[in-house]
Amino acid sequence: MTGELVRRHTGAVVRGLALGGLAVAAAASFTLQMALFVPGFILGMVFLLPRPLVVARWLPNLARRLAGRWSGVEISSPYRPRPQPPQPGPDGLYERDRQLYRSPWFPAYMDRIDWVLGDTATWRDLRWTFLEPVVGGPLALLPAALVAGGGWLGYAGVTGPAGTGWWAVPLGLLAVTAGVTAAPALLSAHARWTRLLLRPVEPTLTPAKRWILLRLLVLVRMLALLGLTLLVVPVAVLSALAVVLTFGFGLIVAFPPAVEHSRPLTNLRRRMARWSGVEVPEPYRPRPPLQRRPDGLYQVGKSLYETPRMAAYAQRMDWLVRDPASWRDIIWQLLDPLVGGVLLAVPLGAIGYGIWGLALPRFTVLIGLRGDDLGPWHGNVAGNGAIAVPVGLALAVAGLVVAPSLLRLHGRWTALLLGPTVRAKLALRVQRLTETRADATEVQAAELRRIERDLHDGAQARLVALGLTLGAAEQLVERDPAVARELIAEARDNAARALTELRDLVRGIHPPVLAERGLGDAVRALALDCPLPVEVTVDLPGRAEAPVESAAYFAVSELITNAVRHAGAGRIAVDIGHRDDALRIVVTDDGHGGADPTRGTGLRGIERRLGTFDGVVTVDSPPGGPTTVVLELPCVLSSPRTSTC
Repeated sequence: MTGELVRRHTGAVVRGLALGGLAVAAAASFTLQMALFVPGFILGMVFLLPRPLVVARWLPNLARRLAGRWSGVEISSPYRPRPQPPQPGPDGLYERDRQLYRSPWFPAYMDRIDWVLGDTATWRDLRWTFLEPVVGGPLALLPAALVAGGGWLGYAGVTGPAGTGWWAVPLGLLAVTAGVTAAPALLSAHARWTRLLLRPVEPTLTPAKRWILLRLLVLVRMLALLGLTLLVVPVAVLSALAVVLTFGFGLIVAFPPAVEHSRPLTNLRRRMARWSGVEVPEPYRPRPPLQRRPDGLYQVGKSLYETPRMAAYAQRMDWLVRDPASWRDIIWQLLDPLVGGVLLAVPLGAIGYGIWGLALPRFTVLIGLRGDDLGPWHGNVAGNGAIAVPVGLALAVAGLVVAPSLLRLHGRWTALLLGPTVRAKLALRVQRLTETRADATEVQAAELRRIERDLHDGAQARLVALGLTLGAAEQLVERDPAVARELIAEARDNAARALTELRDLVRGIHPPVLAERGLGDAVRALALDCPLPVEVTVDLPGRAEAPVESAAYFAVSELITNAVRHAGAGRIAVDIGHRDDALRIVVTDDGHGGADPTRGTGLRGIERRLGTFDGVVTVDSPPGGPTTVVLELPCVLSSPRTSTC
């Protein structure tokens, strides 16, 4: 028993030395990764980051395995699964971020970048490589250091001159004993420390932390918006100069490029308005097509042109000048540095000035000056260095408190000038209805072709075979009744199969349970046929219109099919409700995620199907799951229909 105890403690000392070497490797790994982060983030060379970060995972993975093997502290892998390879669309091209690529290499590499940099475990690994040499390494090396130090003291006490250093022998023996005795406990503490940093963590936020993080997020967004506002200043100068040159001096070549090249900036501001909780759609009118007359001339308004180049330029000029959104963009560029800049600068300035007030008393003591020598802060605001602290704290807190309200006000200001007018909304509405009508026509034609194909290859073929079989049985009924009975039995089987196929076909067109019982019961029936457990929650006070119910039913059917076939899900949940005059359906599965409507999946078909009814599809499917798809269809529910069942 004593020998086993000695081996256990001495083995813990040796393992601590090995973990010390792991800490040295972590320090080297952190240094190399920081050397890559400088060009990766500061110089924009993000493509340098994924492979080194993935390769560097072997080190924290080794720490996890050693913690489980040497200390019995199991640490499961926290990494998200690798993204699925991109799938080609019907045209053989690969789509990502609304760009088409012939090869899957670039979309796959961008997915890899999002996978690595979007995984919180990556940043936890990086934090571990930074802290392990500082905390974990000394913790693991402490027993070996005590043993080595005690041995050196004992050696010095024995080999020293007579009468000197006699105290070193017992002290060294005490250090060796302490190191060997504490080695297992310190090794276990190192394992718990490793688990604390490298285990999978579910984010939990207290109300105080949530308040602070939300305020910090607001400040970061306000800083980004303020930077964009500063960028608007030279763009506004160029736009004003283009207007003066075009309409004051007749240089019409200056207006179109100035307006078109500034639209990406204003569109970016519209997208950033979502940070304020305000949706600002693009108000620009679609560019009209170039019209060619029967006589070969090109007509733009009341003017005729012989060449398409001059006609296209005149049409471009007329389109930009007549679009009210072009002039609203220019007005916003001129006013935003004054109005929007002030809304953003007030809370940021209060926080910055408050922090300056908090730091100023220490700064004055540090450099040996009086408060009056550093400007008006002490004399005009606080009076002295002691009062500067509470005044600075009050200003900083006030800036944090009013920042969300001013950010929302800034979003409304953006929507006031950059949002579509009533006429622009009508034009966008007509354009959307035209697109959805074309999609609906295409879907209807494809559905008719499917029905025709199913009838021709299924029920029609079986009915033809049924007729031939009955004809043969009719001829054999007197000569060979036994064979005739077999043919009649075969005909009966064919009739049953044809009836089953016809029922399946009718169910695919419009399920009877949907017409009789409504959307909720139809989805419940769909869940019963699913091989996975599906939890269906329905809260509908009435029934929607039949076309809306049909579109919602087939959309849910497609989502359940995707979860079963592609997501690797083990459980599906469907929540059907009605809120704000809209039918809202939430479908959630616990699969591996990564669903993207831009990759040509069934989600694009669902968007087209619901777009006919002004429906909206929202997909939240991070790599690793879960996947949540929200379907919203504006509709009015009728009174509940009493079931005949």
